[in-house]
Amino acid sequence: MSSISAEELALLIEQTYKVEKEFSELKASYTHLQETVEEVVEFLPNAIWILDKGGNVFLQNSQAKSLYELFELLESKKNDYEVSFDSKSYLIKSSSYKDKIMLSATDITEQKRKENLATMGQMAAHLSHEIRNPIGSISLLSSTLKKRVLPENVAIVEEIQKSVARIERIIKATLMFSKGVNANKSPFLWSELQEALTMAVGYYGYTKDITFIFPEQKFSMHADKDLLEMLFSNFLTNAIDAIELDESEDGVVEIVYENNAKFHKFTIYDSGIKIENEEELFEAFKSTKVKGNGLGLVLSRQIAEAHGGSVELLGGERKGFEIKLAI
Repeated sequence: MSSISAEELALLIEQTYKVEKEFSELKASYTHLQETVEEVVEFLPNAIWILDKGGNVFLQNSQAKSLYELFELLESKKNDYEVSFDSKSYLIKSSSYKDKIMLSATDITEQKRKENLATMGQMAAHLSHEIRNPIGSISLLSSTLKKRVLPENVAIVEEIQKSVARIERIIKATLMFSKGVNANKSPFLWSELQEALTMAVGYYGYTKDITFIFPEQKFSMHADKDLLEMLFSNFLTNAIDAIELDESEDGVVEIVYENNAKFHKFTIYDSGIKIENEEELFEAFKSTKVKGNGLGLVLSRQIAEAHGGSVELLGGERKGFEIKLAI
């Protein structure tokens, strides 16, 4: 066996250190690369799972960690597909590279909601157009019939007219929602609008003793009177329905007015039952009312916005809404 010279031993040791250094640098480079990949994955807005060839999670971001129950429902396939989970919709995508598989879950709930809303709006608008003509005929014929029936039958005809008026309001609201709100402004007195609201409330019909308190101030407005009649009628009829569902034998609806030089500010209070599902309050086609179509508050907010204002639900013990309209 030949012996190793001192020079050869020194060279061997030097090569060993060199290999060890290269290995350390390679390891550090790999660690840096892994950290970079983790940072990129974490930065992505959707949930990401990277699986090894055994189907185990090799890497995931915080979004994915929060949806671990959703991960159990996923399938490792290439075709894109949708999954419903926890009242939300997710688009699932799958891709592979070598022995790794990446799954991603993107929340498309809002997109699906808008698509469904657009479809519902188109269908509702089409139905409204189809219903409009026969309803117009019924309204005309009921007016003629009221003049000819026996006095004891007038109340029956009036009930028909109230039902027709309710359908006409729904048709008008639906068509307005599908086309959008445009305000044609002109000057008028609040007293004129209040008179129209009093008539609308009387025509709506209710069984309890309800007191309506309107603003006593005399003031003028420059706005679309017809749109504002719809806006305030929506809140008044909602208040009536809420009072009808309350256990008390009577109720109060109050409109308070303020003017701060920039806005006409109205606050509408009622003594009816509290509002449920506040987060869905201004969601189209969602309503807890038997007679509701889910468009009243949505349109009211759009009408206020068309007048440079807003509609907001008030907090506190007293149930109410604040309506602001630009002066």
